Amino acid sequence: MRSITRRAATRPWLVAAALAQLLALGEVAVARAQRGTDSAFAALVARLSENAGYFDSDNIISNEESYLQITTQLAKVGTHGGAYIGVGPDQNSLSRNRAEFLCRLFGKPVPADIDRWTGRPVRAVLAYLDRMPTDSAAVAETRRLSSERITSYGVPLDAHDRAMIERYRGEFIADGLDTRYSSIGRNNRMDYPTFRQLMLATDRNGRMASYLAEEEPYQFIRSMEARDLIVPVVGNVAGDKAVKAVGQYAAEHHLTVSAFYLSNVEQYLLGRDGGFDEYARNLVALPRDSTSVVIRSYFGRLGLAHPLYVSAPGNISTSMIETMDSFAKRFAGGELRGYADVVFGSYVKP
Repeated sequence: MRSITRRAATRPWLVAAALAQLLALGEVAVARAQRGTDSAFAALVARLSENAGYFDSDNIISNEESYLQITTQLAKVGTHGGAYIGVGPDQNSLSRNRAEFLCRLFGKPVPADIDRWTGRPVRAVLAYLDRMPTDSAAVAETRRLSSERITSYGVPLDAHDRAMIERYRGEFIADGLDTRYSSIGRNNRMDYPTFRQLMLATDRNGRMASYLAEEEPYQFIRSMEARDLIVPVVGNVAGDKAVKAVGQYAAEHHLTVSAFYLSNVEQYLLGRDGGFDEYARNLVALPRDSTSVVIRSYFGRLGLAHPLYVSAPGNISTSMIETMDSFAKRFAGGELRGYADVVFGSYVKP
């Protein structure tokens, strides 16, 4: 199942996806290592979340094929462990391995020998998905199991929430590995990457680094899901609650925030929507250390190619990181007057 509170930000355009998540980036340095009760999990979601608002895009999957290009920069800075705020991988702790997860996601029959699929090459899994037709019985069973699990959490969902969950499920069934990011009421770019492309995306060294490319990272994420270490939060990065609440929660558990993923949200905060200063103050107040980073994406909207851009078929974005200390210093010094200052002024080189 996907994150169950995937709703819009409290202002339009302010969050690339309608949630913030806590996710360890390497070593699990989280105090809450044992799974709590469902009621405690629901209470945590409520404690950290703001009221929902409107967002005009369906962030069913990312539109950033460049998302793995930052791995070398993260290694250079030494970012690991701690807490991560941003969007994260789809996950289903009901699924024993990647093959079962993807079969459930796309409505394909789960192989009878599913345990033997653990660790198989990703292209073998894709080949199975490509040749198998949609199975209505499998779709119904997955819907039943995930709906029961969602209900058991006790997170309050209204009719709109449940309708959105059903619509998103339907998108994956209808489009399968060709599922793309889409915007509401605007022309959608056909050069946005598909789910298949994101699964097979590579880092700057040409290594497939998606959490679905190999079994070990999938199982790592699954173990976090099973222990309630991935928490869906409705939030606005420039709002007065969610980011502050996540920072407070991290501090209570003696965590630093290792990474804050923003996509190109700063472009809108510095433009028609406003709120950049509020967002910056929220970010700077988070518990951090010298390895904490901001992750952002640039789509060339300024008419300039970024020095880190990697030219590849269909690649329309550039992903980069900046240390939070650098961001805090530039903000305090009044250096962030426009979006160009943000994306071109300071970034970690590979």
